[in-house]
Amino acid sequence: MKVYVTDEKELIMEPLIKWAGNPNVTVAVQAFGLKATVQVVDLQVFALPRITLKPLVPSFPCFANIFVSLMEKPHVDFGLKLIGADLMSIPGLYRFVQEIIKDQVANMYLWPKTLQVPILDPAKAFKRPVGILHVKVVRAMKLRKKDLLGASDPYVKLKLTEDKLLSKKTTVKHKNLNPEWNEEFDIIVKDPQTQALELHVFDWEQVGKHDKMGMNVVPLKELTPEEPKVMTIELLKNMDLNDAQNEKSRGQILVELTYKPFKEDEIPKTFEESKTVQKAPETTPDAGGVLVVIVHEAQDVEGKHHTNPYVRVLFRGEEKKTKHVKKNRDPRWEEEFTFMLDEPPINDKLHVEVLSSSSRIGLLHPKETLGYIDINLSDVVNNRRINERYHLIDSKNGRIQIELQWRTK
Repeated sequence: MKVYVTDEKELIMEPLIKWAGNPNVTVAVQAFGLKATVQVVDLQVFALPRITLKPLVPSFPCFANIFVSLMEKPHVDFGLKLIGADLMSIPGLYRFVQEIIKDQVANMYLWPKTLQVPILDPAKAFKRPVGILHVKVVRAMKLRKKDLLGASDPYVKLKLTEDKLLSKKTTVKHKNLNPEWNEEFDIIVKDPQTQALELHVFDWEQVGKHDKMGMNVVPLKELTPEEPKVMTIELLKNMDLNDAQNEKSRGQILVELTYKPFKEDEIPKTFEESKTVQKAPETTPDAGGVLVVIVHEAQDVEGKHHTNPYVRVLFRGEEKKTKHVKKNRDPRWEEEFTFMLDEPPINDKLHVEVLSSSSRIGLLHPKETLGYIDINLSDVVNNRRINERYHLIDSKNGRIQIELQWRTK
C-alpha cells in the first residue's frame, strides 16, 4: 500500500485490493416470455483505489470526508452457469462482458472522478471546545419494570448531540426501579446554542441486547452559564411529540447540570495544543520519561461463568491491576498507572488483559480471561499521547479504552 504525505490536511492511501471467493449468488432472468436461473461462481476482483481522507479535523474520527477513486480500470472475473453450463466459455462473450464492466465502472470512478462519502460536517468539526458541561446523575424514580421476573437493572448513557465521541455511562444498579447514582461527568461543549444533552436509561442484561427504559434531551441553551440547575426530567419513549406511546409514564430522572464556559486563556487554540501532556517530575532520568497508562472503560466483556471484570496491565515484568467491578459487562475504572523509564519504550509492548474472578466457594472456574490486547508503544512515544478503543483478542465483541501518555522533563 502506498501512503502519500502532502501539504494539505489530508491522508492519501493507495492499497492494492485482491479478493477471490466462490459465492452462491443466483439470479433469476426473465426475457421474451422465457425464465432462466443463472448462477455466479468463482468471483475475483482486482482493483487499485485511491482513498483520500480529508480534511483532517480535531474531532473523532479525525476526518470529514472519504474520497474514493480508481487509479486504473478494475479487473472483475467470474463464471456464469446456466443449466450446469459455463456461459463464459462461449467464444467472444467473456472478453465482451469484461470490457463492459471495466468501462462502466471506469466511467463512474476512474481518477480524477471520485465517490465522496461525507462523515462529518467540516464547519462543525473544526469548531474548538468552548466549555465544559458538568453533569451529575442523581437518581431515577418510578421506572417501569422491563423484566418479567424481578425488578430491572438500570443504568444511564449520556452524550451531547453533534458529538461523535462515545457515550458516558453510569454504573448498573441491580434490581432497583428507584436507583440512586450520584455520579458526575464532564463533557466537552463546542456549541451551546445548538447542542443538547441526551439522556438514555437502559435495563442491563447479562445476555442479549439491553432494553431501553426511556430517554429525553436537554438543550444547553436553557442553561445559565456557571449556575447549577437541578432538573427532574420525564422519561419518554422517543422525541416524537405525536407518538401516543409517550403518554405512558416511564418514570423520571433527576440530574444537576452546570455549563462552565472556558475563559479566553483556557480555550485550546489548535488541535496540537489540545494534545499536550504534562511534564514528567524533575527526578525523571534525563534520557527517559514516565509512561502513563489510563484504563478508562470496557464494553461488551462477558465471561462464561461470571462477569466481575478487572484489568491487569503488564509492562517489562511489572504488573498493575485495577479494582474489580462486580456483575458488569460495561465496566468503567478510570484508573491511572505510571512506569518510570530510563529510555523511551520504542520497541516495547504493553500487555493489557481483562479478567473476571469470583469468590464463590466450590466454583470450578474462579478466574477466567475475558480478552486481551498487546499495544505497541512506539506510537505514544512519537505522538506523546494516544487515546484509543481496542477490540479485545479472544473476545466476541469486547472492547477496551486505553489512554497512553509519554511524559518527559
